[in-house]
Amino acid sequence: MAIEIYRDAWGIPHLRADGAASLAHAQGLVTARDRAWQLEVERHRAQGTSASFLGESALAWDRFARRARLDDTARRCFADLERRDPETADWVRAYVDGVNAGLERAGSSAAPEFARTGLVPGRWQPWTPLGVWLATHILFAGFPAKLWREQVATHLGADAVGLFATDGPGTSGSNGWLVSGERTVTGQAVIAGDPHRWIEDPGVYQQIRLSCPEFDVVGLAVPGVPGIAHFAHTGTVAWAITNAMADYQDLYRERLRRTGAGVEALDPDGVWRRAARHTEVVEVAGEEPVEVEVIETGRGPVVIGGPEGLDGGTADPGLPPVAVSLRYPPRVTGDLGFGALLPLLRARRVADVDRALDRWAEPVNVVQAADTEGGVLHRVAGYVPQRAEANRLRLVPAWEPGHEWRGRHETPRAGLTDGVAVMANQRGPAAPLGVEFAPPHRHDRIAALLAGRERWSAADMPAVHTDTHLASAAALLDRLRPLTGLTPEAAALRDRLLAWDRRMDAGSADAALYAAVRGAVVRRLAAEPAFAALAAPPAYPDVFRPWLALLPRVGFALEHLLTAGELYGIDRPAAVRAALEEVAGWPPAGVWGDTHRLAPWRALEPETPHEEPGLSGDHDCVLCTSGVPGLTDLAARGPAARYVWDLARREDSRWVVPLGASGVPGSPHHRDQLPLWLGGDLVPVVTDWAQLTKETDV
Repeated sequence: MAIEIYRDAWGIPHLRADGAASLAHAQGLVTARDRAWQLEVERHRAQGTSASFLGESALAWDRFARRARLDDTARRCFADLERRDPETADWVRAYVDGVNAGLERAGSSAAPEFARTGLVPGRWQPWTPLGVWLATHILFAGFPAKLWREQVATHLGADAVGLFATDGPGTSGSNGWLVSGERTVTGQAVIAGDPHRWIEDPGVYQQIRLSCPEFDVVGLAVPGVPGIAHFAHTGTVAWAITNAMADYQDLYRERLRRTGAGVEALDPDGVWRRAARHTEVVEVAGEEPVEVEVIETGRGPVVIGGPEGLDGGTADPGLPPVAVSLRYPPRVTGDLGFGALLPLLRARRVADVDRALDRWAEPVNVVQAADTEGGVLHRVAGYVPQRAEANRLRLVPAWEPGHEWRGRHETPRAGLTDGVAVMANQRGPAAPLGVEFAPPHRHDRIAALLAGRERWSAADMPAVHTDTHLASAAALLDRLRPLTGLTPEAAALRDRLLAWDRRMDAGSADAALYAAVRGAVVRRLAAEPAFAALAAPPAYPDVFRPWLALLPRVGFALEHLLTAGELYGIDRPAAVRAALEEVAGWPPAGVWGDTHRLAPWRALEPETPHEEPGLSGDHDCVLCTSGVPGLTDLAARGPAARYVWDLARREDSRWVVPLGASGVPGSPHHRDQLPLWLGGDLVPVVTDWAQLTKETDV
């Protein structure tokens, strides 16, 4: 097995091997070297064992992972892969062997976090990469939003659900655009964009190159998973994805009852049937172990409540208690879509990418692709079940017929407009498959920017990535304009905001003032008695809380709430006036970047925290750096990578991640890309092996 590992000036690994399997081994090996701590955190999250070394703070996730049966589902999917696609199963095994070799060689000295927690790197199983993928994406489609919609409909009526429909705090988005050859200076297509996810340290994307006689691919991999799924350039074809915002997971209200040591669930045919049941023990560092009851009905695993009812909730008088089960495609089909990964690496043309994506399952994406022969692709890929419309909107009763799954939806396709395709989680080709989509502002702004120039180059794209215009500000500014009778200070503040250019630049004092007024308005609306019932949702498990908290929901839905014709008798002009007067009375404001700072998620906070930088952008800007209006300006979400794929010359492609290629604190490549990411600059994609440095220790 011949393996060569090279690095560029940014520490990005470039791997060369004599075949696909040995290359997968090399990818696992180098990932374990660079990101041992991250890999072990992800393995334990997939297993529901992270509280064993992270403590009580990780217990809520571990409970959910156990109850949702993530590890068991990964095992099922790998067993199915072995039956249907033994080549891919062996390729995944080779990656796992590389991870284990890297972890064994590095041991607990691979990162300081091991010494701090006492964690010893463990052994990966063949299905572990599938578990990592599943744990990463199980909440990606935001099925807990159905719990929120249930609350809104119960307390405010079904018509109120649309008021809060927005790209909320628990979802992830992306920007992506394809400019065909007719609109570029080279005559070949350019694909660019940036996935919006939680900014994590180490990062959720790994810049990497994978080269063997069959293929030579650069792209952004997910640490712990072989190949390059979402963003890649093979030299002759390139592709990228955005979140389709599709709905493909269902929540069922279940009626359960105990029968001795077992549990039964009421099925749609009126028959009580035995549910699978067992208990598991979650170890918690520094605390007593916690026992978790795991129940699975004919619909799926029970993730909320049990035979005694909802967690902290109440049952209907005289009826069996209600719990909630989760039905999600990999658990039903035994397929996570890993059969697409090798064909994607081997793709030479758009048609190859298209065929590979027919095997895609999870998560559901909008894909854009282009090749050097002028081919383009704009389609949805993934598994969306066919079922009743009610399933997509709210919780549905498991004991009533009509809510079963009836096969798989066809995935829509779309074309280009004036040689361009833009996706930013808005209602696009995936509209028939989803419920809630992002507001159109990012899409419309990107489309307008691209329309402003006849010909584009790869080098022009960072100007689009970093645009900070906030179109959604209009809703609040329009409410400020007619106000009269203000104090002189508030009148001056209003006039200043109305003259503001609506750019959320880190150095802008006006942007800071706008955000302050916005936050004050959000807090006042959230405190209105009309919304009081939404302020205290049922005591669902903590892992679902981001979708159920009222203040973030109001913050992200502010545009809808301010522009609705009527809002439950709430005096919105009075709320806006009071917020303006409140901020006008504050001490002089600084600039937006003073409070809008990077706040990356870490499984374990460093002993010596970094002073994180201030950021430009905001939730509805193309430069989408998201705080939570009314709660915090700190940005935990944003561009988890940026990329520009040039089909004319792959070496003219560019990419960057928020921190760096290494996951080891103190490494020279742990945070060396941060200044470039902040400034909108990108790192060159190096394709000449002679410009790379070969590692002597393989």
